[in-house]
Amino acid sequence: MANKRNLKKDVDFLVSEVVSDCYTFMLINGDKNRDKALSIIEGMLEKRNELITRINNPENKEDSKAIKAHYKAIQQDLMIAVDDCFTKLSEITKG
Repeated sequence: MANKRNLKKDVDFLVSEVVSDCYTFMLINGDKNRDKALSIIEGMLEKRNELITRINNPENKEDSKAIKAHYKAIQQDLMIAVDDCFTKLSEITKG
């Protein structure tokens, strides 16, 4: 497991990639599907705040296996959220 600092950096990096791609989409397409792109950004920023809170507040601090499982779950949730946002962006790009 990576340390908390690196996990936070990963969260920030991946969230910034999603936000950057959404802004690029809006720049290229103008007002077409702008609201959908903004909702993707808003959802991703909310997920970022939730993940950072979960990183800072592990549930069972004494059990090392529980801590590893906690951070692994955070990593999985991050990847699922990023994949979901890129899928949504891809769908509005086609439409």
